[in-house]
Amino acid sequence: MSAGNAEAEVYMFKSIVWATDGSEHAEEALSYVQQLAKEEEGATVTIVHVVERIEGSGATGLPRRADENEIQAHLQELTADFSKEGLSAALHISADVGARPAHEIATVAREVNADLIVTGTRGHSPITGLLLGSVTHRLLHLTHCPVLVVPPRETPKKQRRRSSRRTARAAGGR
Repeated sequence: MSAGNAEAEVYMFKSIVWATDGSEHAEEALSYVQQLAKEEEGATVTIVHVVERIEGSGATGLPRRADENEIQAHLQELTADFSKEGLSAALHISADVGARPAHEIATVAREVNADLIVTGTRGHSPITGLLLGSVTHRLLHLTHCPVLVVPPRETPKKQRRRSSRRTARAAGGR
């Protein structure tokens, strides 16, 4: 079949997974999740949060983030807010010691037969992301469905820095 005769595929996102670590970067993806869920009648949202725990020290098993209780309380409120808006939502928190976030997110996405996973990113440079390892990068290789990665919004400070670099390059600098 030629490209001219092909019908455009319409993707329906009835089951959406929002993967969050509780950071402001992850929160930026929330508005996309809300909009997509509202556009599809009967859509369900599964909020997935993996508690990263300290391993291999005297503090083994403690959450890596001190604000973990606040994060979980906030996610419970968000789940209730989805319901108040007439949207179906569920919260999945994995608190197992040694849980690997990308694997856990992919597993939950398979369990709920997700059509889409939405996640934020910290906005590392490609090199930094490669060196640090990336939950999002691993997730792309583990999942069965599309992944929407929402980059962080540029702050005015970052915009000025980028503009200064462009000006310096245009003037012959590096």
